[in-house]
Amino acid sequence: MKPPRFRYYDPKSVAEVTGLLASLDNARLLAGGQSLMPMLNFRYVLPDHLVDINGVAELSYLRADAKTLELGAMTRQRELEFSNEVEKRCPLLHEAILQVGHRQTRNRGTVGGSLCHLDPAAEIVSVAAALDGTVHAASAKGKRDIAMSEFSRGYMTPAIEQDEMVTGVTLPLWPAGHGHAFIEFSRRHGDFAICSAAALLEEDRSGTITRASVTIGGVGPAPVRAREVERAITGQTASEALFREACESCRKIEAMSDVHAPADYRQHLAAVLSRRALEKAHQRVRKAS
Repeated sequence: MKPPRFRYYDPKSVAEVTGLLASLDNARLLAGGQSLMPMLNFRYVLPDHLVDINGVAELSYLRADAKTLELGAMTRQRELEFSNEVEKRCPLLHEAILQVGHRQTRNRGTVGGSLCHLDPAAEIVSVAAALDGTVHAASAKGKRDIAMSEFSRGYMTPAIEQDEMVTGVTLPLWPAGHGHAFIEFSRRHGDFAICSAAALLEEDRSGTITRASVTIGGVGPAPVRAREVERAITGQTASEALFREACESCRKIEAMSDVHAPADYRQHLAAVLSRRALEKAHQRVRKAS
């Protein structure tokens, strides 16, 4: 099929984009196009105006310091894949990005596009949730920040208004020596995950867990922070038995069913993959110590 008819715009600044969004009805933004173009061709979306933001240079940036990683909405996934700063300072993101589609799609796919498409199985979305990221949005009325925990209004529905655009995301970084792991299960390499698990751990010298983050993707309408697991293991000595027992609570996550997997299978995967991710993160802590 062919996309519907629309008017095309090629702005060069955030101010131009937000001005267009404020004045146009039924407009959509085009970033990498990896999700939007198929949706246009299948006529799942029918915009009257298409605003191409590939020419907005100020949206493409990657800045890292000791505490945060700042990513622009038009930063390509390929840049994350080959960035030494990302690999060194945010290894969870680096590990996750290698499981995003294929090299060809990562060449075009963007950070902002992934966040705004908000597929519950998307790796960048899960990492942002795991790290308690903050999404930055702008409109003609001004700028605002949205906590990643509040960014989802429902299935593939981000908490941005029709006249707003995402300009970037800030990810708080864990200190050197922490453990990390991103594991997912999909039908084929490059497919969206049926279920994924992201784990972050900090431990003291005795092996006691002092901080934990566990995020399950692909199970519900948005990535789920497994707070019960985090509470159960924090303050405890890391062990396979501890992780196995704590992760059983993931079977209680309210999961969705679709043509790829029923809810109970996703719940089973959530328990298994979260345990494996924690075990792998723990091994990396011990290796770094």
